[in-house]
Amino acid sequence: MSHAIAPMRTFSSVLSRTPARQCQRFISTARTARPTVPRLQAQPQQPLAQRRTYKTVEEAKSKYRSGPFSWKAGLLFVLTGAGLLWYFEHEKQRMQRKRIADAAKGVGRPKVGGPFELIDHNGNPMTEKDLKGRYSLVYFGFSHCPDICPEELDKMAAMFEKVEAEHPDALKPVFVTCDPARDTPQVLKEYLAEFHPKFIGLTGTYDQIKAMCKAYRVYFSTPSKVEPGQDYLVDHSIYFYLMDPEGDFVEALGRQHSPDQAAKVILDHMKDWQGKWRKD
Repeated sequence: MSHAIAPMRTFSSVLSRTPARQCQRFISTARTARPTVPRLQAQPQQPLAQRRTYKTVEEAKSKYRSGPFSWKAGLLFVLTGAGLLWYFEHEKQRMQRKRIADAAKGVGRPKVGGPFELIDHNGNPMTEKDLKGRYSLVYFGFSHCPDICPEELDKMAAMFEKVEAEHPDALKPVFVTCDPARDTPQVLKEYLAEFHPKFIGLTGTYDQIKAMCKAYRVYFSTPSKVEPGQDYLVDHSIYFYLMDPEGDFVEALGRQHSPDQAAKVILDHMKDWQGKWRKD
């Protein structure tokens, strides 16, 4: 025990002989002699020049007013929706026209159209081959018709002009007489010139006209007993037969179609056509 007290006394004597200022320096040094810990350097603040500034108060407020969507995004959404709606509606109408055209060619259905040999209003022979390469609009009537035929031929001229304006030289308007006894080539030429100069008139013998009407499923009837020079009427179907460039039946246009509606139907079928066109 005496051995432990001796060093303590020695240390006390040393402290008693050390000046007070040195003792304080020693104590302060002991206190501050701690292990140094590296400090994290603060990130330099972004210069004010690089911060986003707003010219006006309204512009600053608009940042919080618009939210995640802007008027440009809304406009793009509306335009995209309208475009998709138009596309699906267009495809729906195209598929409907395709079904109509394919239905006329379906198995088990009576074929409309076929070969024929007639004479045009200039006296030249004409067959179904002369109509191929373009669409043709075929109407059956007679030149002595008092009211229906003139009305339908005026309508035919109107729809032909509308189609010609958008798709030149793609449609042939054809008038086939159901009264070959009176409708000679010269009579047809003078009669059709009153409606349109590009109308094609076709005539022939009674048997030739009858065969073509049968091929196109056209009804017509003439009086059985007619005296020479006697006036008479001919009953017949009232349809425009639209034929494609290959000579196949596409669609029948009736009196319920206005010229604008009929022209649109024809132009829509032309847009769907993917075959060849005649260039001459």
